[in-house]
Amino acid sequence: MRLDSLAPLLDRNGPWATVYTSTARATESAGDERRLAARAAGDELARQGADASTVDAVTEHLAALSPRTRPQGSVVFAAAGETVLELPLNTAPDRTVVCWSALPHLGPLPELRGENPRCLTARIDRTGADFELVDAHGTHSAGQATGEEWPIHRNATGELSEKHFQLRVENTWESNAGLIAEAIDRRFQETGADVLVLSGDPRERRAVHERLPERLRGIAVETSHGGRAAGASSELLDRETARARQEFVEQHTARALAEMRAAHSPGSSGPGDLHDPAAPVPATAESVPSLVEAAREHRVGTLLVRPGGPDRDRQVWVGDGSDQVAVRRSELQYLGATDPVPARADDALLRNALATDAEVLVADPREELPVGGLGALLRWTHADERAAAVR
Repeated sequence: MRLDSLAPLLDRNGPWATVYTSTARATESAGDERRLAARAAGDELARQGADASTVDAVTEHLAALSPRTRPQGSVVFAAAGETVLELPLNTAPDRTVVCWSALPHLGPLPELRGENPRCLTARIDRTGADFELVDAHGTHSAGQATGEEWPIHRNATGELSEKHFQLRVENTWESNAGLIAEAIDRRFQETGADVLVLSGDPRERRAVHERLPERLRGIAVETSHGGRAAGASSELLDRETARARQEFVEQHTARALAEMRAAHSPGSSGPGDLHDPAAPVPATAESVPSLVEAAREHRVGTLLVRPGGPDRDRQVWVGDGSDQVAVRRSELQYLGATDPVPARADDALLRNALATDAEVLVADPREELPVGGLGALLRWTHADERAAAVR
């Protein structure tokens, strides 16, 4: 899951009003139903202690939601009398969730919003390529690459110069393929894409594929669907792109879980206790104390969440800073928190992941790991520090 869209939530302190609502069951009287649901959510926020101005801001925003623009649902975050952020959901929540808490209630978001990998598609022909960026919210133009337009076609003229002309054609194709490959590399980095799909004639896209950097050659998906020609059908290319994005999510999550399983295998150090300096520290963390300490030190590279895990709503203590998080209230005084408040573990860890640019993956609820519903792959361990010191 990409967290960059949540950045506005780091700009201010709470308390926060959070409401997850579904728009997937709209009826002819949907407008009246939305207003009633919005009023009910506002009443619940007031019952939980929210101030009147924040209640009014949330109620007004919820009443204006439309299933045309939010077909599955929406989450609204508000504080100090104004709506700070509203995001569409990719999965409709089973019920309306209303929360007034010290932190934005981010816990349900990974399951309801999804990982949403970005896919760069390149529609290739002999003269260039058109780029599109595809995510859960649609397809957007991402520019183009334009090469030489002549000569690009062989001509069987029978003249003595034919071989020379055909050589020029081959040179133009090769030059354009290199230009397109360079443009793909630039756009892939600029857009922060995760998946790459090359579309077009087999020979043309193969020539481009061969000229890509090795890191892109290994992940590129090739398809003949959806050429660059005007009027070419996009339906099959859309299906191929959706399949590539889904495979990326599945493979990415599977690799993370495999690393976590390795920590549980015989001979490994296991989840460990980061509070014991003599204990070997693995590249993963699962217990809430271990996760909290790793989060404080910005060591969480990937946060794994599993629906229904008992650790997700375990209480921790937080301050204003995203790295001010502790299992015990007394610990926060050493981190500069003057007024610690209780929060859910998943909310605190997700806020930290947002602030430290960690990724978030959702494990299948049928998985055994992470055991408590929360786990992490670490960027580095204290063992790494000790090894570096020895060297």
